Amino acid sequence: MKILIVDDEENIRETLKKILVLDGFQVGCAENGLSAQRMIGESYYDLAVVDLKMPGMDGMELLEWIGDEGIPLPVIMISAHGQINDAVRAMKAGAADFITKPFNMDELSLRIGRLSEIRRGRELLEEEISRDEENYICYSPGMKKLEQLLERAARTPSNILITGESGSGKEVTANHIHKLSAVSRGPFVPINIGGVPENLLESELFGYEKGAFTGADSRKLGLFETAVGGTLFLDEIGEMPPALQVKLLRVLQERKVRRLGGIKDIPINVRIIAATNRDLERDVKEERFREDLYYRLNVVRLALPPLRERREDLIPLAALIIRKLNRKMGRTVKDLSPGAVDRLISYSFPGNIRELENILERSLIFSEEEILTEGDLDIPAGKIPGRSEESRRRDWEGLTLREREKKAIEEALHRWEGNRTRAAQELGISRRTIIYKIQEYELDV
Repeated sequence: MKILIVDDEENIRETLKKILVLDGFQVGCAENGLSAQRMIGESYYDLAVVDLKMPGMDGMELLEWIGDEGIPLPVIMISAHGQINDAVRAMKAGAADFITKPFNMDELSLRIGRLSEIRRGRELLEEEISRDEENYICYSPGMKKLEQLLERAARTPSNILITGESGSGKEVTANHIHKLSAVSRGPFVPINIGGVPENLLESELFGYEKGAFTGADSRKLGLFETAVGGTLFLDEIGEMPPALQVKLLRVLQERKVRRLGGIKDIPINVRIIAATNRDLERDVKEERFREDLYYRLNVVRLALPPLRERREDLIPLAALIIRKLNRKMGRTVKDLSPGAVDRLISYSFPGNIRELENILERSLIFSEEEILTEGDLDIPAGKIPGRSEESRRRDWEGLTLREREKKAIEEALHRWEGNRTRAAQELGISRRTIIYKIQEYELDV
């Protein structure tokens, strides 16, 4: 990232340059607005830090020139005066942020980092749109590792089981696998097993012949046949009734289906991807899910991380969602303010990407501005830590292992509003264990 510093005081320019270079940025310096104009015309900069009061062309005039020229350059305005009307004028003229002298360098670095994330989010948004992807973004370490496994699995015809929390993007991931596979030109056919009544699910999957039952006035192809030459995505596979589990197992073994009321088997060539937010291993042990079917589906296992473990993906995802919502709602929202970015990053998103979409759509409904601010984000109270990562880290220093365990359980229960099952899943322990620990530590939940 390349930053332009514009300040008439040489010691401030050089101090800022040294610190930002140490942070890994490329830095250019200008002593006044006219010099900055020339440098902006000759080279590309990602961000400018501009002093408000300078002899000749001042910071406000430079900011207005950048806006009039249509140059996509975010500006952080700095001023020794700290007058509220200066901040208001600068923000109205298009400044991305405003900070007063003397300022804390850590604070300036944080604000630069936030604007960098927003800009990177826009760049990633354009990349994703050009690739015609939908919400599939993988810049966090966990998602990069998953992508490597996914690309290898996509090249094979093997069955794939995607696991992950509700709203974490399992269908998007399945669609991405389909597009990378040898059957990408065929259809991608999704079905939510839990969303179809049990008495209709069999006919949806396998189809039926005319006269198979009352009301069957004509032949209907099932989703297995509809997906021939492509991919059938079985979402919430853990919700499949036991009787249908037997029939699905037969289809996976023989690669044939028989319509309801039919007398012959129909060969099918379909890629099968299943997904669940349930613990299928536990369901197998408790005999709610067939073990042989589980092993047939679980040839390749892809565990999708929750959004709280994908912080690097959060702002690019938000930018992509805003772009989609703009098209859907006829809006022209351009960006998130630094405060909005902070608020999103500090939230745990128990509802994952689906919750992020919900929050942003509500914001676009009720905000009429082109920049979404912190106040526009309707994030549930009590789930925002409201403190920096550094502050939370200090809270853990000096604690014994037992104290850390108690604190981790308390915070997980708080995030999940006392839901022991969800808290246990987040901590990677059983529900029985968390109940025992609640009693052991005498927690008030």
